[in-house]
Amino acid sequence: MKDIIDLDRYPLHRPHSPEWDALVAHAKDGLVRDGLFNLPGFMQPAALASVLDHVHPRMQVESFHHSRLHNIYFQDAVDGLADDDPALTKVETANHTLCHDQMRGTALDEIYQWPAFALFLAAVMDKSQLYTMDDALAGLNVLEYRSGEALNWHFDRSIFTTTLLLQEATKGGLFEYAKDLRSDDDPNHAGIAALLAGRITPTQLTQDAGTLNVFLGVNTAHRVSTVGSGTSRIVAVLSHYDTPGRSFSKQEQMGFFGRVA
Repeated sequence: MKDIIDLDRYPLHRPHSPEWDALVAHAKDGLVRDGLFNLPGFMQPAALASVLDHVHPRMQVESFHHSRLHNIYFQDAVDGLADDDPALTKVETANHTLCHDQMRGTALDEIYQWPAFALFLAAVMDKSQLYTMDDALAGLNVLEYRSGEALNWHFDRSIFTTTLLLQEATKGGLFEYAKDLRSDDDPNHAGIAALLAGRITPTQLTQDAGTLNVFLGVNTAHRVSTVGSGTSRIVAVLSHYDTPGRSFSKQEQMGFFGRVA
């Protein structure tokens, strides 16, 4: 694993050592302060290059082009809101996706399946244990955003999201977020409408390829801005749950991946 992850900088292989404990504490501090943390240079350059060599040709011929209009909630209707409420303004998301079964045997697959990786994330999230998905398609996905494509404003359903940036976009493709735009007690529909109308300036997150990011997105609105001409943005999403055996339904698989496992 030392050829894939910079274990000198991020000693995931030595759980409960003083260095590991310090890294967990650093990550927790970031979640409390910013709602996220970054580990720059998490992936070794040679391993990153190997993954991109695997991804680039497959993206051209095997990826699923996912495109849809949606509101920030990814719901057809929201209690308390009329259909024409500004908080339900439609936005467009488009990207190209490779699934877990298309990434088997790669360095990304090794990271995702490595128990020490799940152990580290569990410690950061104060969970007793985290599990990979029992799903041939979901669990590990690689998403490419090409010129004119974006992941538009939304809230996450899962408590946290783990990503590894594989390739930065030449123009655009920036991760942007509005921290704690809503809360469990306050849906803040007016604030959401203001964000969608451009009256709230989101925070932009600068990342280099090889950076691991963990993000709390349930109440923080976020997006990847539209990619411009030049190099695309490519990012891996690695999904863990606190219960074993999680899988997408066949309907979800078809919607997100264009096929059923």
